[in-house]
Amino acid sequence: MSAITGRPCDVNGVFLPPGAPPPPPENLAADDWTPFRNRTEFEMVEFLYKHNQMPAGQIDRLLDLWASTLTKHNDNPPFADHRDLYHVIDSSPFGDVPWQRFTVAYDGERLADEDKPWMDSEYEVWFHDPHEVARNMLANSTYANEIDYCPYREYSTEGNKRQWKDFMSGDWVWNQADEIAKDPSTLGSTFVPVILGSDKTTVSVGMGNNEYYPLYASIGNIHNNVRRAHRDGVAVIGFLAMPKTTQEHAEEPSFQRFRRQLFHLSLSKILDPLKPGMTTPEVTRFGDGHYRRVIYGLGPYIADYEEQVLLACIVRNWCPKCVANCEDLDEDALPHSREYTEALVEEAPSGDLWEDFGIVAQLVPFTNDFPRADIHQMISPDILHQLIKGAFKDHLVTWVEKYLRQTHNKRKAQKIMDDIDRR
Repeated sequence: MSAITGRPCDVNGVFLPPGAPPPPPENLAADDWTPFRNRTEFEMVEFLYKHNQMPAGQIDRLLDLWASTLTKHNDNPPFADHRDLYHVIDSSPFGDVPWQRFTVAYDGERLADEDKPWMDSEYEVWFHDPHEVARNMLANSTYANEIDYCPYREYSTEGNKRQWKDFMSGDWVWNQADEIAKDPSTLGSTFVPVILGSDKTTVSVGMGNNEYYPLYASIGNIHNNVRRAHRDGVAVIGFLAMPKTTQEHAEEPSFQRFRRQLFHLSLSKILDPLKPGMTTPEVTRFGDGHYRRVIYGLGPYIADYEEQVLLACIVRNWCPKCVANCEDLDEDALPHSREYTEALVEEAPSGDLWEDFGIVAQLVPFTNDFPRADIHQMISPDILHQLIKGAFKDHLVTWVEKYLRQTHNKRKAQKIMDDIDRR
């Protein structure tokens, strides 16, 4: 049995005896309107920002008129202008985690006569603190009865056969817990795997074909039905940069390397707040009212194949999960691993790595910055693109249709296809 058991503790991290009730909820004073000074300020902001959704210019005009009526009383309105109002809203300790941003620019070598636009550009990355997002999910009281605090293995009553249901019943999370338990200070903690996913998308309707690169996150502890419903079980934690350049430079190896490494650098920067809690347990309050000692880890990364190539730092048409040669994917092959890649990079010339092993030697996966993280183990298929659309629709359905057309005359084949469509 796993020693990462999710035992309740007090606010100082001291484990409670079995059956101990959670501490009572904190009672806020009836006149506490933090971050607003009083109820009038709160209701004014609620009306302007939420109900009326007043534009910034009109808020400024309203506050100016308000100020003119208070001048004779040597008084001021609650807010100086719309910026002051927005600042107070953003300072609230409640609600969604605020957005942050950082910029990245190329700082590598360049030739004396190189004049490439992408080398002089700055690229913005916007993100939510994933640590705070995960804590909010753990503290959500609506998940209290739909969350697992430790890995488990479930067996049927008939035949004692292994059963899988929610994420924490799987082998990967059990094995991760065994690794964590090697450190005695983590015993009794709750393992919180952070599940990631990303995929470029284009918003075309009324948006001028704008491209976005969202990064999603969830936690493995909540049950599948929570993640599939509109209950904040999956959150957008970032918008990654998408470097672009002129067609003249788009295919150059230096630009391709920069684009790929920017992706990994951005992920490492965004996920960095989780790193301290991956080795040292931190006390966190859960939706059932109990405190628990939490250990975070990077869980599966859900992505389609194009994204997997980028994540695993491999050459297209090679496998991100095993070391099979791209010309013979039916051979028995060992699993890909971080150790295997690092050993090859140390021993083999970069040209051989690309041609013979499908490895892009100049890139460093973001997972190298985090404990217990191996991108080849983390990669999980995108069910929509790779299974439903790729394997079933684009492969199986297309194959069946070709078979029918070769086996029957056109009319008969179409009749059978109509029957398949109806079903």
